[in-house]
Amino acid sequence: MAQRRFSLLAMLLIAALVLAACPQPTPIVQTVQETVVVTQVVTETQVQEVVVTATPEPPQQGGVFVSASSADATILNPILSSDSASSGVHQFLFPNLIGQDAFSGEIVPTELAESWSVSDDGLIWTFVLRQDMVWSDGEQVDANDFKFTYDAIAAETVETPRKSNVELIESIEVVDDFTLVVTFSEVKCDGLGDLGLGLLPSHLYAEDFSDIMTSALNEEPAVSAGPFTFNQWVRDDNVSLLGNDGYFKGAPNMDGLIIKTVPDAGARLAQLQTGEIDTLGLQPEQLTTAQLNPDLNVYKFKDDGYSYIALNQANPENPQPGLDEDGNKIEQEPHPILGDLAVRQAIAHALDYNTIINKVYLGQGYLMAANVVPAVEWAYNADILPYEYNTEMAAQILEDAGWVDSDGDGVREKDGKTLTLNLKTNAGNTTREDLGALAQDQLNSIGFDIQFEAIEFGTMVGEMLGQTFDMVIIGWTGLGTDPNDDSFWALRFDTPGSGFNFVSYSNDRVDELLKAGLSVPGCDPAERAPYYKEIQQIIHDEIPYVFVSGTIGNTGYTKRWQGVDPGPWAFYWNVEKWTLQE
Repeated sequence: MAQRRFSLLAMLLIAALVLAACPQPTPIVQTVQETVVVTQVVTETQVQEVVVTATPEPPQQGGVFVSASSADATILNPILSSDSASSGVHQFLFPNLIGQDAFSGEIVPTELAESWSVSDDGLIWTFVLRQDMVWSDGEQVDANDFKFTYDAIAAETVETPRKSNVELIESIEVVDDFTLVVTFSEVKCDGLGDLGLGLLPSHLYAEDFSDIMTSALNEEPAVSAGPFTFNQWVRDDNVSLLGNDGYFKGAPNMDGLIIKTVPDAGARLAQLQTGEIDTLGLQPEQLTTAQLNPDLNVYKFKDDGYSYIALNQANPENPQPGLDEDGNKIEQEPHPILGDLAVRQAIAHALDYNTIINKVYLGQGYLMAANVVPAVEWAYNADILPYEYNTEMAAQILEDAGWVDSDGDGVREKDGKTLTLNLKTNAGNTTREDLGALAQDQLNSIGFDIQFEAIEFGTMVGEMLGQTFDMVIIGWTGLGTDPNDDSFWALRFDTPGSGFNFVSYSNDRVDELLKAGLSVPGCDPAERAPYYKEIQQIIHDEIPYVFVSGTIGNTGYTKRWQGVDPGPWAFYWNVEKWTLQE
């Protein structure tokens, strides 16, 4: 027994001596992003490296993201709507042929079209479509949906403000379900952008478009191909959406999204601070409060839009289209007051734009002289200056035009007509309301009688598109990277009830320039620029709009949602990846 114990002890001692004489394996651990590299030294000359990929932590599931809007949507059909509140819902439900980069604004193949090519003459566009996009009822999203949607816009039975998107499309050919050919009748340099409207599910509508205007789908979309599906629309309260498990970019991590209608600006900010809502487009006076809240992020960006006062050029008591059914110009009765250029010039000189930007917009804006934003550098006319604030000049312009205060009551008259105008904007937008009150004071100080009122948004849009207004404070956003804005100025879009030329602007030279700017062979910006610079000068001189301020946007959003990465062109571009961190 003693001998066996000695033998075992000797063996252990020998083993210890051998190990001590050899290099010991030394694990070296390095973390490289999500990969762990373990280097194991086996001998003096041999190194074995084992790569172990860390198991990624799955994103947290669940939660409902809540955004706020000052106004309710008006219709849930992307080709019939004309307001931003409706578009704010459409973006989550209806697929697009083409995408837009959230940070550069450039058109990119991130949606239905995975690639495209154009013929040498710039007229024929061929699109190859992805095959993994489906409607939430399982039907394929394909070339037939695009053709149906754009044919519907062109149909005489469909009243839509999107007619400009199809006016130069000569034909749409479905080669097969995943190959689409769009042919333009002439070169249209912004034609690709016209093809980005939300698409309708063609399998749910009548082939002859007869139900487009009256379909129940306009209020309750039955299917979606976006990140969410429609759940419920409670008028003047909220639109609720549910995560779309079949979304081609991946099912959203969140359960759903609610777009809540909160007309009062103060209430919206209060709900953002308490966590009842998760994001809000901040008005200038709310910016400091949001920035001081440690639970909020604030994203600031220069928007592709501007605020303005629209001046109706035609008689609001008798709205008429710009063209008859045969395309002939209709001579409209001018607005009894605003039809006088001198009155429009007086308005332009009577407003103190610097004070408005500093006190109403709290510095969150910049001076605008015409209709192209400075971000479109190649087409922007920097030689045009904003109208000078000069009340003495404004008063003299009115005096020279025969508008005088003959009875000393502070209001000017001419030919028995007082200088009385109605100015409207949408209630709940305190910035616009403050602008309206200030404009009223400044204009009344030189002899106007401005009747200002803030009304419900839908009512205002109805009066605006119906052309039954005098003056409206409103704004454009999402103008994009191309300067073409013919839908605002071309006579063919002066269509009461649907057209965006709701000021009934008419200028033959502008019509010619707009057409020429879109049809430059090769679409070289240097060759297109002169057309748009001349348009800006004419618009500046004729004053169908009083340009108040270029837009600087501020969006407040909660820190409890991770993955939010807003760009100046899109806030929700990666919404399916957002996760709630409680």
